[in-house]
Amino acid sequence: MPAVRLVAPDPGLLRLRTALRAVLGVGLAVGVCTAAGAPVDAVVAGGLAALLALFTVADARVRDQAVTTALLPVAGFPVLALAAALHDLPAARDAAFVAVVLGGVYARRWGPRGHALGVFAFMMYFLAQFLEVSPRPSAELCAAVSAGLLCAAAVRFGPLCFERRAPALAAVLPAAGPQPRGAARPTTRQAVQAAVAAAAALAIGQAVSHERWYWAVGTAWWVFVNTSSAGETLVRGFRRIVGTVCGIVAGLAVALPVGGAPGPTAAVVALCVFGIFYTAPVSYSWMIFCVTVMVGLLYGLLGVLHPGLLVLRLQETAIGAAAAVTAALTVLPNTTHALTHARIEQALRAVRAFTADASRRLSGTGGADPARHVEELELLLGQVRLALAPLVHPLSPLRARKARARRVLELLDACAVQVRGLAEVVADPVASHDERLTAAFSRVEHAVRRLLEPGPGAGPGAVPGSGPARGRTAVPVPVSVAAPEGRGGRGGKRAPHAEQVLAHLHGLEDALAGLEGPVLSAPGARPAA
Repeated sequence: MPAVRLVAPDPGLLRLRTALRAVLGVGLAVGVCTAAGAPVDAVVAGGLAALLALFTVADARVRDQAVTTALLPVAGFPVLALAAALHDLPAARDAAFVAVVLGGVYARRWGPRGHALGVFAFMMYFLAQFLEVSPRPSAELCAAVSAGLLCAAAVRFGPLCFERRAPALAAVLPAAGPQPRGAARPTTRQAVQAAVAAAAALAIGQAVSHERWYWAVGTAWWVFVNTSSAGETLVRGFRRIVGTVCGIVAGLAVALPVGGAPGPTAAVVALCVFGIFYTAPVSYSWMIFCVTVMVGLLYGLLGVLHPGLLVLRLQETAIGAAAAVTAALTVLPNTTHALTHARIEQALRAVRAFTADASRRLSGTGGADPARHVEELELLLGQVRLALAPLVHPLSPLRARKARARRVLELLDACAVQVRGLAEVVADPVASHDERLTAAFSRVEHAVRRLLEPGPGAGPGAVPGSGPARGRTAVPVPVSVAAPEGRGGRGGKRAPHAEQVLAHLHGLEDALAGLEGPVLSAPGARPAA
């Protein structure tokens, strides 16, 4: 858990504002439930509902966020009632839990809304086990969950709705070409993996503890969130264990002395909520550290905290993480290699779309908007970094692949730098170009085409830096980017921004040429489309 993660860049103070808003929303929910005279378990449920509503709802537009928030009780209350009804029927309860895991993960195929509803449904079933709700949820519990959701909505969509004043983030586009079906569909494959992992974690977790087995299932669930390959699942499982171990040590030092006192508990829980939201985008280990400390405090508030309980939580966490990793490696596995190449291909297509629009913009074509591709490329590069995380992890024993993966990240980051620079230049209304720019844009297009459609002597089997891109040998010039006479063409003056554009294009060309070598694959291998 490197300390540098705590000082990671926070453009626009987005993480800080999100964390402060979460503290306010959860605090408001707890305050409302307490003022209404709800019992302690209902207060915990209300605070958790507010936290989940603020944490999981991630639609691009504010209107869609409001709809998803309104649908949370529709997904959560029936599951909560089912869990309570089956609480005293172990076999049916366990089978239903696995079914909820399967359905909750499969719902991710419907995008951010499906993901949020799936998470909330799972957590309502988990909450019923945590609070031992039986035979049906009490009126106070249901009212507290409803109050928590209303408080979260009031904070999120009220004066603190800073998303309304910012442009909606573009969604990461799916890979081009036919999309997989059946078991090959990513959400279907991961739903099966998660269900198998949950069943294994449930069985082994109950062998360790008949009371706290649900922590193993919860770990198996959360390890699969935001992962797409076996390598990502392995790294996430490792980070969860690290965060839990450190959180338990901190819990022994904080939660035990607090002893469930309401005032100090509320203060430290507020710090934990802030930490969860502030660190989640940059460090999974730190987020789990905050979650573990908060759970210890909640157990103290419920009057059941003791050192053995925290040790048991670590055991159940290890069981759940091991079950998730084993399922990811053995049940319909998706390798890091295949996922990486698919995401790199998406990033390269974004580069090609950007350069095409940039060349049209410089030639005076109306309607060309290269800036829209810049944000898409940044999101896609974030996905590439996530896919490569297992290979560049400090504990990875594959040194050669680690070095190649780091080289890929360096080259793709270089592409992003040049694309951002080009976007700034072509946005100038007086920008133009001459024949040198026409040829440079054409070479970049050719370099991207060589990577996406490798032929003889190209692609992962070629030598890094080989091919026409490195030598900047001109290829046929597309008509769409030809320079008109008098605007930097033959016989005319060169455009004032031509040198800047050429510098960015040459840098982009060099970065693309570096990707033509055996970067991630063994020599002779082909990228997975």
